[in-house]
Amino acid sequence: MTAIIRRPAARPAPPKGETGSAFPYINRELSSLEFNHRVLHEARDERNPLLERVKFLAIFASNMDEFFQIRVSGLMEQAEAHAVSSSPGEKPAAEQLADIRTRFRSLLDEQCKVFERVCQELGAAGIDIVDYADVPDHHAALRQRFIDEIYPVLTPLAVDPGHPFPYISTLSLSIAIRMEDPDEREERFARVKVPPVLTRFLQIEQNKFVLLEQVIAANLDMLFSGMTILETHLFRVTRDADLELQEDEADDLMLALEEELRRRRFGDAVRLEVDKAMPASMRQVLEKGVGVDPADCYEIPGMLDHTGLWQIAALDRPDLKLPPYSPVVPARLVPPDEDEPADVFAAIRNGDILVHHPYESFAASTQRFISQAASDPDVLSIKMTLYRTSGDSPIVRDLIAAAERGKQVVVLVEIKARFDEEANIVWARKLEQAGAHVVYGLVGLKTHSKTSLVVRREGSTLRRYVHIGTGNYNSGTARLYTDFGLLSCRPELGADVSDLFNVLTGLSRQRDFRRLIVAPMNLRNWILEMIQRETDHARAGRPARIVLKLNSLVDPACVAGLYEAWQAGVQVDLIIRGICSLWPGIPGVSEGIRVRSIVGQYLEHSRVFSFANDGQPELFIGSADLMERNLDRRVEALVPIEDPDARARIDAVLEVMLADDRRSWQLGADGKYHRTEDLDGVPGTIDTFETLKKQIVEMAAAAVVAPHRPHAGVGSLDPRA
Repeated sequence: MTAIIRRPAARPAPPKGETGSAFPYINRELSSLEFNHRVLHEARDERNPLLERVKFLAIFASNMDEFFQIRVSGLMEQAEAHAVSSSPGEKPAAEQLADIRTRFRSLLDEQCKVFERVCQELGAAGIDIVDYADVPDHHAALRQRFIDEIYPVLTPLAVDPGHPFPYISTLSLSIAIRMEDPDEREERFARVKVPPVLTRFLQIEQNKFVLLEQVIAANLDMLFSGMTILETHLFRVTRDADLELQEDEADDLMLALEEELRRRRFGDAVRLEVDKAMPASMRQVLEKGVGVDPADCYEIPGMLDHTGLWQIAALDRPDLKLPPYSPVVPARLVPPDEDEPADVFAAIRNGDILVHHPYESFAASTQRFISQAASDPDVLSIKMTLYRTSGDSPIVRDLIAAAERGKQVVVLVEIKARFDEEANIVWARKLEQAGAHVVYGLVGLKTHSKTSLVVRREGSTLRRYVHIGTGNYNSGTARLYTDFGLLSCRPELGADVSDLFNVLTGLSRQRDFRRLIVAPMNLRNWILEMIQRETDHARAGRPARIVLKLNSLVDPACVAGLYEAWQAGVQVDLIIRGICSLWPGIPGVSEGIRVRSIVGQYLEHSRVFSFANDGQPELFIGSADLMERNLDRRVEALVPIEDPDARARIDAVLEVMLADDRRSWQLGADGKYHRTEDLDGVPGTIDTFETLKKQIVEMAAAAVVAPHRPHAGVGSLDPRA
């Protein structure tokens, strides 16, 4: 099932800076690379436990893979088509690619140095990653393992007039082999894929490992019997993974997406990584065979593909990891006794509940909300949006159970969620088989909002309960990403979420809502109006401040609005984890705007919008970043936080992040990020993650559950409520 929704009006063009200079705007691709440099710094920082640093090396590598698969591939298409960017001051795609290559090569150099240092420290801690050549005593045992465990899944592919250059799948590690036929005295070339289904690091002693590809390379004589192996070198290909789905032409969106996923495997090559020792002649064979320009070939000293380091990061060495942290059960959701789960609905009736993951338990709050709804005989209906969920999702299992019990279950599964398409298709089919109503998404839009609705019979009335959040319904990432969620039964919110699902599942053209701010209907206009309101307050001499906590700030119109706000006297504080195109520190334009990024133990994922509003502050949380895709091409939802205690909690989080001098970076007038502690000249003492953990634990220990007066009219299902 799909629905059609009208697109918003074209975004307003950003003005010039007041200084008359070109609109100051940082390239989003280079800003993305700088975020990954901050991730790499965490792998270098010796204050982090050693296996945490290994984890950051793996995260950096994974992030760069996606960057090339999506962002670089898109720029290559633009360069080929000679497309002109609409972003202010943006260079042509070919020049952006040149800048990316230069910056990425410098990051590669740093990555290799960090990896070498980390390996040395691992060895000192009793974890050795050794070269095959350095462990001759193990060669016989490894050859037997090769025969028993590796050889059966290898497929050698020769390249000659009878065997064209083989297709190389994306992100797969391969061995390029130059060999000689001793009978014909002729050189040959072949490729062997390192099977991703096998363990990358083979353990040869307790906490001593050798790389799988080295074991394969050492035993190639068994694959190429009678041939003389002259040399072997590793390489890896990255391909375009961006889907090009013609939704308006598809009769069946799911079938069309499945076909496009099959095509994704055969996308154009955008990056070739090769062993630095590979000779130029072999590299040229590979460049021609996979179809990449020499400029997109990167020489890697040492180990290729650091995503394999997740195996090392997962080793059972608690002494080399952060101390385990158990999320706190929110005070109002603590069960009455150990044998009885909390009644989430009763707690919500006593007032809104704000939850903050992973500091507070996802299982005991959001997940429990859906679980109780699935088993409660008085619950009539459950509706939910699913963008990304875990592989073994407890929430989806609860939705399936609810549908099998005869409840009306409606799930919008966003099957276009990048790199989760296949998993979401599987869940969509399982839900359909259980009897749930499944909507696959809206034509031309992704549904990115994090919303759920439960309708419950209570006496002679029906009551709506909602969850609106900043993060996905994913129990796995809820332990790693920081997110806020609001549980409420306010009638106006229930009516809004009901109307939003009517838009998502039917043909409703509704654009205005009571309390929710929804993209693409009104979010762009709303954010510009809120920025303008603060600007007007400042010009009138009234208190004015904007604090935004986002993953990304890219939209030119929003950037321009923030420049104008600061020029009018608004205090502007931006906590932007990743990409930020706003350029602070430009005299007369943005010199007083503060931009900081916090990277550390958890991935900052929550989105918060705070406005001082002349002493009557307003605070919102939701799923949207300030990017054109979020404002124009996605369904997003923001919700106001009206409970005083909840607002005070979020304000406190923002102030901790603005005071952080241990994990924070500040974007300077030079367009580069600088560690706050480097700017201050002293080691940082305020760590966002440790501070918030401590505050949450202390708050839970001191909590006294005060009675809350239920909201008036909570039982009404009148859409005018």
